Amino acid sequence: MAEASRVVRERPTSPHTTIWRWHLTMATSILHRFTGIALYGAALIAAAWAISLAAGPDTYGAYKAVMGSILGKVVLFGLTLAAFFHLGNGIRHLTWDLGFGLDVKSANASGVGVIAFTVAATLAVWVIAGMAGAF
Repeated sequence: MAEASRVVRERPTSPHTTIWRWHLTMATSILHRFTGIALYGAALIAAAWAISLAAGPDTYGAYKAVMGSILGKVVLFGLTLAAFFHLGNGIRHLTWDLGFGLDVKSANASGVGVIAFTVAATLAVWVIAGMAGAF
């Protein structure tokens, strides 16, 4: 019995960033994933804090020196941005899960709201930390 010849077609590929026009909901979705990854880094920094605290004053002093440097402050500022963005966008996703705000106009407005919340909350935390003498 002869096998019938089959035409082999290439599998279709998913649209990607070179095909789709960038829009706010796409950017916030990607940023949500990146900030989630960044928060894993924040957990490692918090673990290093606890370990250095338990290791004694010399180790803790070294940890404070690293985190108090310009690079350490930039990292902490970035992690603050990541935490507030992830929080705001997570709440946005919860409202979407409830069926609210799924139309394009509402989705774009909530994206702008998340970004505004992120900037305002991050600046507020750093201003309060500065006023409290944390720097």
